[in-house]
Amino acid sequence: MKKVLVTGTAGFIGFHLVRRLIRKDDYQIVGLDNINDYYDKKLKYARLNESGIRKEEIQYNVVVSSEKYENYRFIKLDLTDKENVLELFNREQFDYVVNLAAQGGVRYSLKNPDAYINSNIYGFLNILEGAKENPIKHLVYASSSSVYGANKKIPFSESDNVDHPISLYAATKKANELLAHTYSAVYGVPCTGLRFFTVYGPWGRPDMAYFLFVKAILEGQPINVYNFGKMKRDFTYIDDIVDGIERIILMPPKPNEQWSGISPDPKTSFAPYRIYNIGHNEPVELQKFIAEIEKALNKKAQKNYLPMQPGDVEVTYADVSDLIRTVNYKPSTPIEIGIKKFVDWYLKFYQITL
Repeated sequence: MKKVLVTGTAGFIGFHLVRRLIRKDDYQIVGLDNINDYYDKKLKYARLNESGIRKEEIQYNVVVSSEKYENYRFIKLDLTDKENVLELFNREQFDYVVNLAAQGGVRYSLKNPDAYINSNIYGFLNILEGAKENPIKHLVYASSSSVYGANKKIPFSESDNVDHPISLYAATKKANELLAHTYSAVYGVPCTGLRFFTVYGPWGRPDMAYFLFVKAILEGQPINVYNFGKMKRDFTYIDDIVDGIERIILMPPKPNEQWSGISPDPKTSFAPYRIYNIGHNEPVELQKFIAEIEKALNKKAQKNYLPMQPGDVEVTYADVSDLIRTVNYKPSTPIEIGIKKFVDWYLKFYQITL
């Protein structure tokens, strides 16, 4: 039996990962989330309810058992609550930890920087402290394609230098990678960072562009198309992301014996540390992405073309060859199918009839 802590389980990716793992008899899952009000809590509680966690039973720092799955429990807890986070690690003695809890969003980091430092830095530090004091087999944590910042060479490779972030969100994710390496090098904590590339799909985040596009089109409102539509994103469907995470959990990194401090490769180390891109490996033009939404809704969008926003990049494109070699990762969901599945979920969840 593998005991796994998954943080951020009321969130988009964490919810989907839990839903995948709890269907397997050899996993025992503890989910954690602080259920903050960054976006609609009703969606977060609905995600939890899908996995058998009833809103009425949730209390702070109290473990709740799922009504649907014997191998799933949930605790409402803030990662910045160091005392209770460390107590949880000590009590549960996890084998694996997947840290997906974070303050997300590039643009929101311009408005509320403190939220990013508290959640993404202090919160992650407490996860590392828990893993240090209660040794685990593997810590997998969420990084982001945003760390590539001002880089222009594409596709983005894990061996590229990422010292030029252009958003505070990206800077905190880069900091996560540095903190993880430190704890890997000094304390031997096996750490793998996954740089997610524009994840989308059912149960997604309402602040993401595709979610906002669908809502606006249905309401007859114009959508904001930044950089005048001249952008590409490596849109990655949620099932492909979860497949990659599931595969990597059981593959803790080993020290790279060929690693050299004279010509250091950022993606590996002399310590048990690794960085991987996880994306679709096929950038899609924003205009095509919008066209697929229009097709799924059978309704045209009113487009409001605007300049590039601060913190945004023109292109994201993941080189995933390392993840393919390591765990046979094969993203397979085309944008046409992924968007259709999201729109079908959206209409059902919000009880909308076309």
